Amino acid sequence: MQVGAPRAAHPALIALGAVGAVGAAAAVWGIGIERYLFTVREVRAEALPAGAEPLRILHLSDAHMAPWQRRKQDWLASLAELQPDLIVNTGDNLGHEDGLQGIRRAFAPLAGIPGVFVHGSNDVNVPTPRNPLRYFAGPSQKIRQPALLDTAAMDDYFTDELGWADLNNAAARLTVRGAPVDLFGVNDAHRDWDRLDLLPDALAGLGPRPDGAPVLGVTHAPYQRVLNGFVDLGADAILGGHTHGGQVCLPGYGALVANCDIPLKQAKGLSTWTHDGRSAPLNVSAGCGHSIYAPVRFACRPEATLLTLTPRA
Repeated sequence: MQVGAPRAAHPALIALGAVGAVGAAAAVWGIGIERYLFTVREVRAEALPAGAEPLRILHLSDAHMAPWQRRKQDWLASLAELQPDLIVNTGDNLGHEDGLQGIRRAFAPLAGIPGVFVHGSNDVNVPTPRNPLRYFAGPSQKIRQPALLDTAAMDDYFTDELGWADLNNAAARLTVRGAPVDLFGVNDAHRDWDRLDLLPDALAGLGPRPDGAPVLGVTHAPYQRVLNGFVDLGADAILGGHTHGGQVCLPGYGALVANCDIPLKQAKGLSTWTHDGRSAPLNVSAGCGHSIYAPVRFACRPEATLLTLTPRA
């Protein structure tokens, strides 16, 4: 009796196996490789008055630091070698109850460089486990009774040891390379902690704006209401974070979600924000971290930005 030839696998099974292999490879890349591929994104924007010297800003965001993340700490510490004129930290520094240990190690070489910071919710609330797939369903929801981090200790470190100014619903005038720079910012708009109504008086409290001094707006979450308010207040440039650049992106397409109402095409990188006929450069950092409960990045490398502001043509 002749034995028949083996039956070929069903095409659907072959396709399913191929999809599974691609998914497994993507997970290995996103979890085991790309989230450690730290990079510095260098961009330039015309935002300063004519005749002003270029202003080199190191934009840091969304470290979500845990004490054991030493590769990230070493990389952040190495950024002092860029010798920026100004540091802008747009929040979500902490990713663990003991995250300040790692932040101290990461930011120590930046002490003495003029800087500012605002809070994200993960500078205040302890991160909690959640299904990462819910991130794609829309902006994350508020936790009713979150455990609290030691925000005061972090703020004291930033202000007293690093010398940075707190811009949470506040304004400050810094001297950068001998010239004044005015800055204002808000607390995390994703948690409705922003108080745009306080900023006009905060800016007025700085006194008359010096001739040629740039004005920068700083926010953690780049919600449209905040960006519009910043343009109304005369910001020459705006910096934000929060979006993680989408964190898991589609190659060739970009971010699938932004975790706020900013257009997806502006969820990462340098763009222009226009409101009521006035425009300002907007830099949204993809950040350099992730929640310890969602340790993945795909087609969205962890980053810091070296943003050089130049005089307008």
